[in-house]
Amino acid sequence: MKPSFAVVALFLAVVVAGCAEPPQQPRQIVGGDPERGQEAVQLYGCTSCHAIPGVASVDNDDIAPNLDGFDRRHYIAGQIPNRPEELVQWLRAPDQIAPGTVMPNLGVTEQDARDMAAFLYDQ
Repeated sequence: MKPSFAVVALFLAVVVAGCAEPPQQPRQIVGGDPERGQEAVQLYGCTSCHAIPGVASVDNDDIAPNLDGFDRRHYIAGQIPNRPEELVQWLRAPDQIAPGTVMPNLGVTEQDARDMAAFLYDQ
């Protein structure tokens, strides 16, 4: 006996739903202030390489990734899980997290990294 179209359609819907990404929880940065983070991304010169919404910045994806929608990305630099503590560490010492990266170590302080992360997740 052949399964009906409705049964096949229901089966496919369940399979596809199971492959979907679970909804992401808003990322919280303990001790981070998005307003100070917006200032910090300018102070550290992040806008020289990255297009960042809400701040005057370059508009050239050939230099570095555009950070619009950063909060929805699954990975930082294409390889590190996009989670708050990983982002803070990446901002502080990208060369230690991914040796050979072109992202420079700018000497970002812990507090500035928390603020910058809060800003990036707040976009």
